[in-house]
Amino acid sequence: MNAMNVAITRKTHRAAEELLGSAGCGVWTNPHDRALTPAELREAAAGSDATICMLSDAIGAGLFAAAPRCRIYANYAVGHNNMDAAAAARAGVALCNTPDVLTDATAELAWALLFAVARRVPEGDRMVREGRFHGWAPLMLLGHDVGGRTLGIIGAGRIGAAMARRAAGFAMPILYTRRSGRSPEMDALGARHVSLDELLRESDYISIHCPLTTETRHMIGATQFAIMKPGAIIINTARGAVIDERALAAALREGRIAGAGLDVYEHEPDIDHELPAMSNTVLLPHIGSATFDTRRRMAELAARNILDYFEGRVPRTCLNPGTIGRR
Repeated sequence: MNAMNVAITRKTHRAAEELLGSAGCGVWTNPHDRALTPAELREAAAGSDATICMLSDAIGAGLFAAAPRCRIYANYAVGHNNMDAAAAARAGVALCNTPDVLTDATAELAWALLFAVARRVPEGDRMVREGRFHGWAPLMLLGHDVGGRTLGIIGAGRIGAAMARRAAGFAMPILYTRRSGRSPEMDALGARHVSLDELLRESDYISIHCPLTTETRHMIGATQFAIMKPGAIIINTARGAVIDERALAAALREGRIAGAGLDVYEHEPDIDHELPAMSNTVLLPHIGSATFDTRRRMAELAARNILDYFEGRVPRTCLNPGTIGRR
């Protein structure tokens, strides 16, 4: 393999730099603790043969035109709504992501949010830290039971299925919906495939695990909140724009649902101004895959995708294998 240059648009686990460097690649990593500006991204990609990019990077026609040398973009994420697949196909540019390696970490964080909202964990933590805990009281911080309650899973792919597997330990009936119909894995777990409306009407907990597409943008809005149970709790570790954030704030404010746990936001990093002030929300800074091992595996997979491409193979998690060999 001839010496190739790779740009990494945000500092990640060192495994990516080590793998690429050991293969003889020149590696440039964004030295700033922030996302690259569009101009910086164009400059970095233009001087590279490959780029490891983040969800915050817009990977599309303008970038492909400005950086004709760069032949492959490896997303440091399982999602890829930041990538224009049609433009990549026209330009003959390969796109990759990092599925599987972050499945368990993200499902576990969804469960952490579910319990935190249901049992009012952040409120209790603040009470103790602020000196407002004056002893046990029978009606203090009453929350919601989890065991035996109905869990609705929107999007029954890898992460949704991992969420369902963990629900078995709490004897929860599971409902699911997904764009491609029934899931043999979910069915084997005893989950029931239903319409979105039925899932929303019957679920006590609703966890979102679908990708962001034209069809799923604002999938959950005022109409959907209106048919949920008043005691329902919604969890989102997928993509923020699947939920209409203003409609969510209104539903919480008006008591149409009981609570929300969010790791992602519609206009990230900006958040609807009402949500942080609400006691029935738990808000996290997009840390679904943020474990040491998971971020290492993500870095390794992104780097191995690039090395596959440089060595003439189809990258192991290529999103558009038909582009290989066209440039």
